[in-house]
Amino acid sequence: MFDALAADYDLLNDVLSLGIHRAWRAEATVEAFAGGGTQVLDVATGTADFAIALKHHAPRADVIGMDFSEAMLAIGRDKVAAQGLDIRLEQGDGLALPYLENSFDIITIAYGFRNFADYQQGLAEFARVLRPGGRLVMLEFPPPPEGAFGRVFRAYFLHLAPTLADLLTGERAAYDYLGASALAFPKPQKLAKMMLAAGFGEVRYRLQTFGVSALHVATLPQARDA
Repeated sequence: MFDALAADYDLLNDVLSLGIHRAWRAEATVEAFAGGGTQVLDVATGTADFAIALKHHAPRADVIGMDFSEAMLAIGRDKVAAQGLDIRLEQGDGLALPYLENSFDIITIAYGFRNFADYQQGLAEFARVLRPGGRLVMLEFPPPPEGAFGRVFRAYFLHLAPTLADLLTGERAAYDYLGASALAFPKPQKLAKMMLAAGFGEVRYRLQTFGVSALHVATLPQARDA
């Protein structure tokens, strides 16, 4: 599905979020480096926008972007090369990360975690490859809030966004799925509990733009349990 979307993915992100996704990602970029660290893995990197933002923010950092979709990575590699950046983009599965334990100081993931077939396994993999004291920074769409705004947001996700995607690209089915996946995603409180269960010792989150997006930050303890 994401291979089919790759050519139009960046355009659709800008149109469907009215460009606000850039501000959400900028906030997450600052959070990613707030605890220090130079070894960074951006999971579900897609066309590499988050990996590029991380590298611009911390030029000395060693940034790797990983994604399941080779077509998305191909576009990302063109963008990285055009900007002359030293970023490795690699194909891989978020449920079985192709990296050794204790490899990274920071893991980031923007709007890709809801596509994981097993959330708890994905979080366990993040914890495995992070070093003690390492930080996970995740952007995701939580279920719409209660009330009038939530009803409008739900209608946008389920009806207007897929219609716009269909008009622009003919890929309505993919955006039907993406909207439904956001509505079915765990609430931030539940996701925080899942992070704690995966071994993270400090977990917090804050909502962005009236709850449309959520920024989650989780830190591993300095010493792992036996």
